[in-house]
Amino acid sequence: MSVQLVPDGLAGERVDAAASRMTGVSRSRIAELIESGGVQLNGRVVTKSDRVAAGDMLEVELTEPKLAEVVPAFVEGMRIVHDDADIVVIDKPAGVAAHPSLGWDGPDVLAHLAAAGFRISTSGASERRGIVQRLDVGTSGLMVVAKSEPAYTALKRAFRDRTVEKVYHTLVQGHPDPFSGTIDAPIARHPGHDWKMAVIDGGRHSVTHYETLEAFRSATLLEIHLETGRTHQIRVHLAALRHPVIGDPLYGANPVLAAELNLDRQWLHATRLGFVHPGTGEWAEFSSPYPEDLAQALAVIRAR
Repeated sequence: MSVQLVPDGLAGERVDAAASRMTGVSRSRIAELIESGGVQLNGRVVTKSDRVAAGDMLEVELTEPKLAEVVPAFVEGMRIVHDDADIVVIDKPAGVAAHPSLGWDGPDVLAHLAAAGFRISTSGASERRGIVQRLDVGTSGLMVVAKSEPAYTALKRAFRDRTVEKVYHTLVQGHPDPFSGTIDAPIARHPGHDWKMAVIDGGRHSVTHYETLEAFRSATLLEIHLETGRTHQIRVHLAALRHPVIGDPLYGANPVLAAELNLDRQWLHATRLGFVHPGTGEWAEFSSPYPEDLAQALAVIRAR
């Protein structure tokens, strides 16, 4: 149980925001506690939209959340890049989801971490606790998962405030013109296909920066810096330029080219990840080499 007086600086804030800042517990977890009656203001149960005043007595019952079942299962090829009391950084292989979800019965990151004995933050929705970022199932590379509650809150804020460096490499069809540039185009659900995203007026603000690393006869290797982090953002933005990611037929890539490269997924890899470490306050940066399937496909393209 946490019992504190609301400081002057939080006067007028919503109770869920104030409780999160005062306890270090994520706002989503506070919302769950409010729904269960675990948060009181001056002795009365609150709703999350109630406002606090300076000097109010805020009581938060910090009980363990009821978690969705995660069945431990080791994932072949999963690599632990870094591990400490606050975070674990993993190198995710393609074909693996970030967390369990409806309709997905394949391997996932949380199941692997559970099998490896990691204790993960309980913040966030129960089926994706500790997850502060996600990679598409078909995308390989670096992900950070929060182990402590303060780390979850700090990393979610960092991703929201766009202070995290997210760098990807991708092999696309053709040659973007100009060689380097910025794609600033809103993204939303495709109006005709719920499982796809599209560039749509009125969608969420989305910005992708790209730079040519190598140009080949029929393809280009790009470095991508994400300013925002929308679902399928890189794939959607590059498809909108008419240079889809090789191996991504969902967004218009030529399947014949992927077959020639013996590639059964999109050529897209999260190669670098940097952020202020939530425990030390220092900048932390991690890198990941290309997995074998992407390296071999790139070698074939280079040899042409």
